[in-house]
Amino acid sequence: MTVHAAEFPHMVPAGRVEGTDDEVLVLIEDAIRSLDLASKIRHLSGAKMFGLWPESSIGLDEIVMSDGPTGVRGEEVVGGRESCLLPNATLLAQTWSSAVLDEVGALLADEAMDQRTHIVLGPTINLHRTPLGGRLFECFSEDPYLTGVLAAAYVRSLQSRGIGASPKHFLANESETQRTTVDCVVNERTLRELYLLPFEIVEQDARPWTIMASYNSVNGVTATEHDELINGILKQDWGFDGLVMSDWFATKRASESANAGLDLVMPGPDTAWSSTLEKAVRFGDVSEKTIDDHVRRLLLLAARVGAFGRHRTWPTDIPHPGSTVRREQLRRIAAQGMTVLKNNDATLPITTEKGTVAIIGRHATDTVAQGGGSARVRPPHIVSIADGLASALGPGTTIVDGVETRTRMIAAPASIVRDPETGTPGMRVRALDAQGELIESRHVDVAELEVAEDGWLANAARIELSADVAMPSPERMRVGVIGPGQWTVTAPGHHEAFTVTPHDGPGGGLHRPKSHVSVVTLECGARITATTGPHFEMRIIGLVVTPAARTAAAAIREAVTAAASADTAIVVVGNTQEQETEGQDKKTLALPGDQDALVAAVAAVAKRTVVVVNAATPVLMPWLSNVDAVVFVGLPGQEAGDAVAAALTGEIEPSGRLVTTFPARDGEGPAWETTPTDGRLEYVEGPRVGYRGWHQHGTQPLFWFGHGLGYTTWDYTSAHITHQDRTGVKTVTVALTNTGRRASMETIQVYRAPADENQPARLIGWAQVSLNPGQSTTVQVECDLRTQRTWDVEEHGWLPLSGGSIVIARGLGDPRITVPLENGQES
Repeated sequence: MTVHAAEFPHMVPAGRVEGTDDEVLVLIEDAIRSLDLASKIRHLSGAKMFGLWPESSIGLDEIVMSDGPTGVRGEEVVGGRESCLLPNATLLAQTWSSAVLDEVGALLADEAMDQRTHIVLGPTINLHRTPLGGRLFECFSEDPYLTGVLAAAYVRSLQSRGIGASPKHFLANESETQRTTVDCVVNERTLRELYLLPFEIVEQDARPWTIMASYNSVNGVTATEHDELINGILKQDWGFDGLVMSDWFATKRASESANAGLDLVMPGPDTAWSSTLEKAVRFGDVSEKTIDDHVRRLLLLAARVGAFGRHRTWPTDIPHPGSTVRREQLRRIAAQGMTVLKNNDATLPITTEKGTVAIIGRHATDTVAQGGGSARVRPPHIVSIADGLASALGPGTTIVDGVETRTRMIAAPASIVRDPETGTPGMRVRALDAQGELIESRHVDVAELEVAEDGWLANAARIELSADVAMPSPERMRVGVIGPGQWTVTAPGHHEAFTVTPHDGPGGGLHRPKSHVSVVTLECGARITATTGPHFEMRIIGLVVTPAARTAAAAIREAVTAAASADTAIVVVGNTQEQETEGQDKKTLALPGDQDALVAAVAAVAKRTVVVVNAATPVLMPWLSNVDAVVFVGLPGQEAGDAVAAALTGEIEPSGRLVTTFPARDGEGPAWETTPTDGRLEYVEGPRVGYRGWHQHGTQPLFWFGHGLGYTTWDYTSAHITHQDRTGVKTVTVALTNTGRRASMETIQVYRAPADENQPARLIGWAQVSLNPGQSTTVQVECDLRTQRTWDVEEHGWLPLSGGSIVIARGLGDPRITVPLENGQES
């Protein structure tokens, strides 16, 4: 195991070199010798949900982890401290920029240090195998090379600042349906060329300190017990010297997982290892040398993050998540990744000279800034798209709420609920014993909270939530709760008892808590009280207070009236956390509710129609031919509205390129289904995932991977291969000109289309260049040999691809120059 002194920048004071590789290793070996077997095994399970055991006798501090990957959440799923909410992973990936991911890693490292957190559990580098995947918003792309390069930049940046990263989920966790039990059946070649490749690139280019093993099985063997993947490929073939941890509650058997190479079981303290691993060693089922290797990797991780040997000091001058510097960063990053899918007649960018604007749609006023599940963070604010655009476009802008988009309610915003005891925004939470006596009472400054096994509510027989409603006038409101349990809800003139069940699948009531509401007419100051108990373990609960629903017909009539009287109608549509969530896959790519009907009705009367899609993954667009422009803005994070405004007005060019191919209809594409058959999900498409399969089949999607118009046009004038050998193409030189009227950035994409018809085309390199109008340049694109090989199953090794051509393109739907590989000449 090689340890480099440069891996410990946070431990070495400036101007001094303190310690050597050997000293670190000696400390580790001395510590292992000083621990008895029971102590060693104790350290190989978590001490709690997101922390590891300290050990003062060997100088080991507690190691603290936090869920990521687009914000450092802290230990509480909801109601914790405020953290920066970054744009979601697909929006970050749409920048196609390692520099942006480097900046993201630095920001996350700052946030982790501010929270005294050693490890951020991310990035998520599973692939977009099918657009139905519920957790795709947390993953980068459908392409393994793009995913690996961007993830490596993220990991390098985090770890260069002494914060550990944990790429996940190893391996083949591309969907959520039955994810804790599903057996993903993937042939050896496809595993090597697609699903292992992002992890291989990250391991080789960034040397992550931890990797997280997934819940699912791979070819009949559960991931936490997969000797071939963990010991064989990861640790032996690739030389991974870090720690492999389990996903939370994923480890079921002790001997099998310990022998397969799993190093740490999370969470703790009670795990399969803490209860039976010592006995397995005593009986000879697991060697103590194996235990020592796990402890050795744990202590090396501790040394790397400053919790063992030489201990870190935490900075105290980190910018607040709501500070000006953070707001500027997050606004710029989000806007840069937004992608222009259609822009007829230069409809965009919008300027005040183009006349009046109507902003229409529920996603304009209820903007979705993040997905659901363990990746949630509590931001200091979320700027709605309506507020951002109205601020940018000035007086005269009309805002019209659209059709309903949610069937599962979310907690009331703190702005409309008040603690009955203090009058401050939020709610009052009281823990009661079985006799109804008060155990504890607390103010919570949001309208939801986590009930955890080790939290302050753990011993309560009943929990009471109460709040006074702050409204300017009486109104019909939906009143109720989120979260599983037996509930009683009271409000003036209203009393109701009911049961909310946990959702199916992993996470119970934690990731996608169900809701129950009734329509009640509330006066200003009306008090709502909700009581639940006995409660389910680990869940999110909260109060719902939101306006009563309108009919779709009424909402569309109002939108049509506003659109007809404006020069430009901006319709904001999208998904919610019901579609973009951990723990559940989608059944359709259609927009939820009556949003398609809303767009069609507006487009029929508006002079110009711009559609803003507030979603992280592909959606169907049956109205596409009837609108003038479409911008795909992802889940833009806390500065959502200001970032959308900057992109639509052209203050910041939305220079993003798609990272997933968009089908035109449900069921289209090389891979679709996420539902296992008899517990097995077969990856029958093999390596032909995403654009690879579309291109090989000769079919046209709605939008190709790599598509993005920006705000100008480009002419590719020439291209040639400048360096190649028998292993593949190493560099391609491309000449191009900005032929439009605006300064812009272009993403030059290089694909290889092999001669073998069994080998799909694949991205092998890209480069980015910014040019002024009329400016020309020549760009050298570095190509990666790891994308230009195929796995030989019989020889169990790599072979270089042969023949074919190089395609320089703006996505394979817009190829510009093809260069045959035989002579390297342009054709």
